Amino acid sequence: MRPLKYLGGYPPHVLARVHALIEQGRLRDVLGGRYGELHSVRTDGQLYDYVQALKERHLRQSVPLAKVVYDNKLQVMKHALGTHTSISRVQGDRLKASREIRIATVFRDSPAEFLKMIVVHELAHLREPEHDKAFYRLCTHMAPDYHQLEFDLRLYLTLLDLDT
Repeated sequence: MRPLKYLGGYPPHVLARVHALIEQGRLRDVLGGRYGELHSVRTDGQLYDYVQALKERHLRQSVPLAKVVYDNKLQVMKHALGTHTSISRVQGDRLKASREIRIATVFRDSPAEFLKMIVVHELAHLREPEHDKAFYRLCTHMAPDYHQLEFDLRLYLTLLDLDT
């Protein structure tokens, strides 16, 4: 059995089912049946509008975003699917901060639900810096099926890994 690097912390019975799907060649069909529709967010401008709409709906009081882009330098293999950064610089006698969200380019051609899951994850970091209970509570507030999407995204990344 080949190790599944994106599913490291899951129990053995879940991993056995995933291995069975892979051996039967059904993983693509299972994911395709659930998440067949690709999103239409192709450019950085469209991504910015998409993220802003989610932010306005769920996190109106949070800090503004200066930049939202697809980033081809983010390495999925290094577990960086998206990043959020805060850049501080001195302007006169004040400190000015701006926030950025970068999404891995692999999500430009992914199902719509996976892009939403990554965006929700990065938006949640605007309020909750750590991956704790409050963070995941905020994620499930913005996307009620967040945990299922996260698991299925890991399956999708496993499928992409098998294709290479």
